[in-house]
Amino acid sequence: MSQGQPLGIRRGAALNELTRDLRLVGRHVYYEQLSFWLNPIGAVFSIGFSVVFLTLLAIAGGTSKVASLGGAPLIQYYVASFCAYGVMSVCFSNLAITLVIRRENRQLMRLRLSPLPTWVLVAATSLNAAIISAVDIIVLILIGSLAFHVTLPAQPFALVLVVLIGVGCFSMMGVAASTAIPNQESAGPVVSLVFFVLVFLSGLYFPLAPGSALAMISNWFPVRHMITAVFATFSSQPGTAAFPWQDLLIMVIWGAVGALVALRRFRWEPRRR
Repeated sequence: MSQGQPLGIRRGAALNELTRDLRLVGRHVYYEQLSFWLNPIGAVFSIGFSVVFLTLLAIAGGTSKVASLGGAPLIQYYVASFCAYGVMSVCFSNLAITLVIRRENRQLMRLRLSPLPTWVLVAATSLNAAIISAVDIIVLILIGSLAFHVTLPAQPFALVLVVLIGVGCFSMMGVAASTAIPNQESAGPVVSLVFFVLVFLSGLYFPLAPGSALAMISNWFPVRHMITAVFATFSSQPGTAAFPWQDLLIMVIWGAVGALVALRRFRWEPRRR
């Protein structure tokens, strides 16, 4: 018993430390959520953009069926693609811009000097992005189901897995992208340009024909795979894989590359002008 007691004490101390850190994560997520929802204009535009464009595209031609999608109605593709867009927008675009602003305003430096562990900050930021993404997806699916009679995802567990991997992938890419932006004035234009070019080329607004030059080019980027992975979870066609493993693997690779870049280049203090 005397030999086992120190081990028990160490385990108890480690458990208490983990519990304390998890509480810090929860508290930081709470403040991140307050910061997001107390900015109603930003919150409305973050979630409302997908809803507005989904409605416009549905009215324009959402009832037509697409042969390359197995005869699925176009509106079903739009719901899936804008669900993917919501995750990518929050985790990549919004996160990259926010990190640059906080870095240049010295907010990150103050957090670095505080007792808050770095992993708690990263975990809380990712969880905050996941919550906002989940709200966006739920709103889009409800609108698609109630207003346009889109069927619910045929593989809900696969959708959850795709969203979680997408959050991780694009969050790491957002952190990595923030390291390449010199100041907060250029953050919005640079990130928006890169992001919207990629989502346009990857088939956000129109399904890409398999084997086309645009499809082959966009297959190198995770945006295309996020869109196709989310759409696959909506598909109930015979022979469709329950989990889009190839798309998920590519997103994991891009997320790992983003994490490596972030670890090597991330800065807590403002850049020198």
